[in-house]
Amino acid sequence: MVDIEFGVKTTPQRVAYGDILRVWEEADELPEIADAWLWDHLLPLGGPADGPVLEGWTLLAALAARTRRLRLGLLVTSNRIREPAVLGKIASTVDAVSGGRLIMGLGVGGTRQPADTGGIAGPNPAEAEYTAYGLPIVSPGEGLARLAETIDILESMWSEKEFDFHGRYYTLLGNRNEPKPVRRPPLLIGGWGDRTLRLVAERADLWNIPGPPHNDLEFLTRRSRMLDAHCAEIGRDPGEITRSVQYIVDYADPAGTRATVLELIGAGFGHIVLSLRAPYPDKVAAWLVDNVITPVRERL
Repeated sequence: MVDIEFGVKTTPQRVAYGDILRVWEEADELPEIADAWLWDHLLPLGGPADGPVLEGWTLLAALAARTRRLRLGLLVTSNRIREPAVLGKIASTVDAVSGGRLIMGLGVGGTRQPADTGGIAGPNPAEAEYTAYGLPIVSPGEGLARLAETIDILESMWSEKEFDFHGRYYTLLGNRNEPKPVRRPPLLIGGWGDRTLRLVAERADLWNIPGPPHNDLEFLTRRSRMLDAHCAEIGRDPGEITRSVQYIVDYADPAGTRATVLELIGAGFGHIVLSLRAPYPDKVAAWLVDNVITPVRERL
């Protein structure tokens, strides 16, 4: 349990850049917080439909330039919004700006979902979001196949001097990507479906899933066991994959937050991302350290 790490997430909807920057700069001075995260949506996921939303990778570049220590990324990048090689160039640039602190968070992105998803309940927000921005909605199977090709392309962009790629969905001829990242960014894949977890077992360094209140502990445990099973099938040590979970902090109930975080750690999650609701209280990062992170560490 000594290897438990904590991150902080600032969801960039209905909040100003300056407020997010304040939290990130404060967290950057607190070694108890290892990393900081944004999301990748173009419209609000709840509340008034006309609420402001800041674009994730643009915002990440700005925050990378204003911090010096925090690892950083998106939980998670939608593979449906940007072409893979363009995403690879954007990510390489952000890594250069940050001095090698990028974690490459990836997810399938918006897809057509069946009525029973087995995970987060409710309407599929991708339908309105992607339609509004002219992005096609694909089947989950196609979305996952496209994600696998994106990972191949990113790995080649970050290691090869020049390469061609001929996939089912993407074709690249004579791709060159300079500068390369400072070091290969760790690959985080977010999701919980069986086929997604298979890809996690095959390719990822970290696996992330939303925790309570979206998914209960029993569901998280079942998904974690499924990842173990996929690792066993391909002969990979499951301990090589960091299990990461997001939890929305309740400012009014730090004791409840601590209790849930301890349950998540007990279930095998070694990376806890504490997601903050806006408006952010003054010195909220220090509040997290004093009221959640330090007391939890003292209990381990």
